[in-house]
Amino acid sequence: MSENRKVFINLPVADLDRAKTFYTDLGFSINPQFSDENAACVVVSDEIYVMILLPEFFGQFTDQPVTDTATSREVIVALSADSSMEVDALTERAQAAGGTVTREPTADGPMYGSAFLDPDGHLWELMYMDMSQMG
Repeated sequence: MSENRKVFINLPVADLDRAKTFYTDLGFSINPQFSDENAACVVVSDEIYVMILLPEFFGQFTDQPVTDTATSREVIVALSADSSMEVDALTERAQAAGGTVTREPTADGPMYGSAFLDPDGHLWELMYMDMSQMG
């Protein structure tokens, strides 16, 4: 197995420009090499990419209907943070950029996390694990 694997998360979005603005407001970048009028590649890290796709384009990759995020949840995208302060900062940026905080930052033992919906209703969790508190 390759240790250099990359993760590409594909998400349908109603408004590509709005979605690009949301994710860049979180501090991520857009790779123009893999972006066009139908899709954009959001660079989360060297190994994690979010492909935001207009629904018609997204539909070319599956024969199943696109999930209605207002009534169902297909996936929860969990993203690690380097500190509780980063969880707080990303949560604040998500809300300021038009996201909806669904769980305020909270400590639970060695874990500290929060959750938000992006403008298209995709659920994101942020989590910091304080390894010094692990037994």
